[in-house]
Amino acid sequence: MTDLDPRSVDAGAAPTPAGGAGTVRAAGGISDAAPDASAPPSPSRPAPDTATATGAAPREAPDDRPDGGVGNATGEATGDEAQGGARDRARDGADAEIPASEATVFSRAYRALTLGIISVVSLIAFEASAVTTVMPVAAERLDGVELYAFAFSGYFTASLFAMTLSGEWCDRRGPLAPLFAGVAAFGAGLVVAGSATQMWMFIVGRGVQGIGGGLVIVSLYVVVGRAFPQRLQPAVLASFSAAWVLPVIVGPVVAGTIAEHVGWRWVFLGMPVLVLLPLMVMLPALRKLPPGGHSAAMDRRRILLALAVAAGAGLLQLAVQDLRWLSLLPGVAGAALLVPCVLRLLPAGTFRAARGLPSVVLLRGLAAGTFLGAESFVPLMLVTERGLSPTMAGLSLTGGGLTWALGSYAQSRPRLHAHRERLMGLGMLMIALSIALAATALIDGVPAWIVAASWVIGGFGMGVTISGGSVLLLKLSRPEDAGSNAASLQVSDALGNISLLGASGVLFVAFGGGSATVGTHDAADVAGSGGHPAAFAAVLLGMAAMALVGAFVTTRLRPGKA
Repeated sequence: MTDLDPRSVDAGAAPTPAGGAGTVRAAGGISDAAPDASAPPSPSRPAPDTATATGAAPREAPDDRPDGGVGNATGEATGDEAQGGARDRARDGADAEIPASEATVFSRAYRALTLGIISVVSLIAFEASAVTTVMPVAAERLDGVELYAFAFSGYFTASLFAMTLSGEWCDRRGPLAPLFAGVAAFGAGLVVAGSATQMWMFIVGRGVQGIGGGLVIVSLYVVVGRAFPQRLQPAVLASFSAAWVLPVIVGPVVAGTIAEHVGWRWVFLGMPVLVLLPLMVMLPALRKLPPGGHSAAMDRRRILLALAVAAGAGLLQLAVQDLRWLSLLPGVAGAALLVPCVLRLLPAGTFRAARGLPSVVLLRGLAAGTFLGAESFVPLMLVTERGLSPTMAGLSLTGGGLTWALGSYAQSRPRLHAHRERLMGLGMLMIALSIALAATALIDGVPAWIVAASWVIGGFGMGVTISGGSVLLLKLSRPEDAGSNAASLQVSDALGNISLLGASGVLFVAFGGGSATVGTHDAADVAGSGGHPAAFAAVLLGMAAMALVGAFVTTRLRPGKA
């Protein structure tokens, strides 16, 4: 759960794809420069005039009118001009009878686009919940439990590159093409994963999904910036978070039921057709959006940097997954690609937790990676060690999604602003406690519902920490640096997910988890079917320890002496 994950959008803030050529402003659409793909959701900040910000040409006064007037000397509109202005304002609002100042995101002019955006985000959210639920079954059926972590990290590795590409593409051609290309790639990835006969094919499908997801999420942010006036943008962007609530609740039930009674493949194969309807609903409004505001070629340097980071991360994952001397070759190649590129994309001092902005960026990666690294293995643990069905295992994580939104809301309260850094420290301690409590489910006599209770705690900690990091980033950034700093936050997010998921996979295999088997019908059989509690304990306790490292980093969030 990252900025790729719309749950991380603060309910009162606007996401900001930002970077190389410009940003999608929190409450003001697109700036003169283009949004960079790698920017995370971020709190609102002052924005330029709506017409300029959205890339639309400002409305010019007519040179002539039937009465020949042009207004009075003071610039006040008179006669037909005032009436024409009123008509323009009404047209720019949702309905002819509703002034623009009273229009809502569900007024006629915006209704189809709003519903389409919410539907697309909801489907992405449902897919994320569904994959977490059915992964234990899919990995076992494809005889690839030892590659379990790759099914998750492959998605984020591919999306890291795709987000950068999408930002450049949106700037030059507008959001329509990358949005539809992303949906097509996402659907193709679902088909590849659902029809896979081997685990490596499944991982390839997840990578294609990641490319689609990266293209789509940035395109949607750009659509919001260009299609909605400044006043309505925060409401639309808040709906990104709200769109996750229902999928988090029903996703595990639906996906688990399908996996148990029809087959896990249909969780993937049944979704592509569902994406078509919201796109068709949005299409008329999308066609009216202005094209990209830049005629120059894409920033190839930034795209190549993102590609090198993704390739390097993939090679390192491959190396650590197969611990042999021969694995040194892809490991060295991956490090040679990854390290210099990351150093160019992140603020100086990030990896030594320098005070201020570097620690904010580092903390974001630690928080996202530790929680996802643990969460990805929890359903597998509950199925193999406790005999739960995939449905019940997935439902154990539902509370975390709901309290994530609650934590995001809580940290935005004005009276807590002065205590934000301490609140984020508390959030990281809650994450560490949550993961450690989940590990106690491996002890005989501890009820399995302890996992559900622990994830409620961890979800709240994530909401506080992730949203708080976006706020601090902009607080510590000069206006001219906000875009590049936001891009750094996104890179840290993705790298945290990739690296700590990879570390979880290494721990899992190193402690014998690669041979864990999945049973979905007989809990007694599962209890003696070759489970490896030590492997799951290594993963969960390792991630809890990393969360404690993150808690230390929160003590260095305030600028000051190093």
